[in-house]
Amino acid sequence: MAAMAPLGRVVRLCSRICRNQRSVLRGPQRRGIASCIDPAHGLTDEQKEFQKVAFDFAANEMAPHMAEWDQKEVFPVETMRKAAQLGFGGIYVQPDVGGSGLSRLDTSVIFEALSTGCVSTTAYISIHNMCAWMIDTFGNAEQRERFCPDLCSMEKFASYCLTEPGSGSDAASLLTSAQPKGEHYILNGSKAFISGGGDTDVYVVMVRTGGKGPRGISCLVVEKDTPGLSFGKKEKKVGWNSQPTRAVIFEDCAVPASNRLGEEGQGFSIAMKGLNGGRINIGESKKRKNFTFQHKISFKIESSCSLGAAHACVQLAKDHLLVRKQFGETLSNNQASQTGAFKPYVKPDLTPWNSFSLQFLQFKLAEMATRLVASRLLVREAAKALQEGRSDAVSLCSMAKLFATDECFNICNQALQMHGGYGYLKDYAVQQFVRDSRVHQILEGTNEVMRMIISRNLLTES
Repeated sequence: MAAMAPLGRVVRLCSRICRNQRSVLRGPQRRGIASCIDPAHGLTDEQKEFQKVAFDFAANEMAPHMAEWDQKEVFPVETMRKAAQLGFGGIYVQPDVGGSGLSRLDTSVIFEALSTGCVSTTAYISIHNMCAWMIDTFGNAEQRERFCPDLCSMEKFASYCLTEPGSGSDAASLLTSAQPKGEHYILNGSKAFISGGGDTDVYVVMVRTGGKGPRGISCLVVEKDTPGLSFGKKEKKVGWNSQPTRAVIFEDCAVPASNRLGEEGQGFSIAMKGLNGGRINIGESKKRKNFTFQHKISFKIESSCSLGAAHACVQLAKDHLLVRKQFGETLSNNQASQTGAFKPYVKPDLTPWNSFSLQFLQFKLAEMATRLVASRLLVREAAKALQEGRSDAVSLCSMAKLFATDECFNICNQALQMHGGYGYLKDYAVQQFVRDSRVHQILEGTNEVMRMIISRNLLTES
């Protein structure tokens, strides 16, 4: 547990301060959670501690501002720096360069908790963490010391640049070129849909230094003030509005060769290991009819953030059923259970249809809770597989991303439906969880690509 020391110290410090009633995490405490959906089940005592820190931070520092950040499109830099003080700026970066040194499962637990306060902001924090991890893992000693401490403290912010206007799922066909010239690479091309683009300080960029295909891709770190680096207009999005999204443009942009991570031609492997968190066999992909589509299975970002959104929406739906009245009864009033039978008990002032309608919502809530827990179990199993380097890690990550993002979006959407017309108002948080979680089925490898990966694994392995 030595690697967990930085965040562990923060957890113990927060606990001590809370006991002395001088908590820096001011505000209302997290609402009670029904035991059947409690995300603390199965965690160690230490994991429960930093999960609580993340939940409290989400409730007190993020949730009260979530709607404002969304409507005004605010990039909450200072709030994220507060999160970094708790160890959330480099969760799975090594401690010797300022990281917390936690595991993939620990990371998933933290991102799920933070997402209950703001999915959009947590998603960016996750991308930032991934960039810091890539530099920590594939950079040399000088690069790690130069970039990682400021990224872990979030004094500087990072963006990941892989997707291009003409290469989404087919990432290996990227065209942004990096031609060697003396001690520099000269970059030309553009990247699309870059989270944090224009507002962040460090860009981890996949470029073509060689021939076609994945073996011709290298990875460079480009700093914001580099001549030849510019940005497109800020995109107007359905969700994820607390993080800016722009095109990143390179026009004869000279980047020092010393900023290359790893060797030339290693970039695609770095990209896939970063986004999947595990190993992608590039050579095997090439043999299989050149299926080098973008294995972007970063379950940490989409799946864990989707879990947080769904968890919050189950809570919101439960609260709504407890207080909302229709036909003289709260929506939570289950007459069938009071009679000891599954058939609806019909009061004289309620028609059978109305009684069925009330019970229908209760059954829907039960289904939502079941799908939430099933998604969480699959995501955590995939996280363990990655941490252990198991052979089924890639397929499990694909399954986790596919299942969790689909099911959790459906949970959020059903919660909105339960709110009726109120759910469609921006005064109610449920609509923002729906908008912010929808994109998880699209980015970092569409769910259609996840199905391709899973089916290919099933059909090719004996």
